[in-house]
Amino acid sequence: MFIGHFAPAFIAAAAYSRGPKLGTYFVAAQLVDWAFFTLAIVGVEKMRVDPAATEMVPLDLYYYPFTHSLAGTGIWALGFALIIAIWQRSALGGVLAGLVVASHWALDWLVHAPDLTIAGGEKTYGLGLWNSPEIAMPLEIGITLAAFFYYCSKSRGPIAQPVLLMLVMLAMQAINWFGPHPEEAGLFLYLQALVAFAVITAFAVWVGENRYFTQRGGLAAAGL
Repeated sequence: MFIGHFAPAFIAAAAYSRGPKLGTYFVAAQLVDWAFFTLAIVGVEKMRVDPAATEMVPLDLYYYPFTHSLAGTGIWALGFALIIAIWQRSALGGVLAGLVVASHWALDWLVHAPDLTIAGGEKTYGLGLWNSPEIAMPLEIGITLAAFFYYCSKSRGPIAQPVLLMLVMLAMQAINWFGPHPEEAGLFLYLQALVAFAVITAFAVWVGENRYFTQRGGLAAAGL
């Protein structure tokens, strides 16, 4: 799951116009992956290239309890929710941001081979749709586009920015699916992932700053 993780971000931004803007929700959507690749750089969490891992993704994510266990994701979600609630002075905005963070585990559960844990124990979970590309690919594109169109239907503003954001997301997803697979897990791969997240998030910030929402009684800018 890559761009599919951003589907909850689009939905949350559209559902509550007085909450955080789209860029903040994009950070929330990939927060645990930001943390994972950062921790991987310093050797705390670990992955390796294994062509037999799944049909679509040749990566064995064999140790990441601090970010991708259910408990770990929950702690990141709670922490982010509190930060956003205080920063935005909006309890509901904080709750939505936390739910977007938490959605990461649920979406990963759909596609990962069993490598997710509840709290870092031996028992692992994952539905394994990465071994069924005929299901995983349309599922990821479908939920992303549905959420994107929902966001666009609820907001107003120039259409060029959100269209460009989606084109960038789809291009990165195509590279992820059809580009050459990494030969080894290391610093270059981790930095490449972080740069991809940063680019997509920067576009989301740009989109969020140029979209507004209509409400009864007048206009309300997203993020107020």
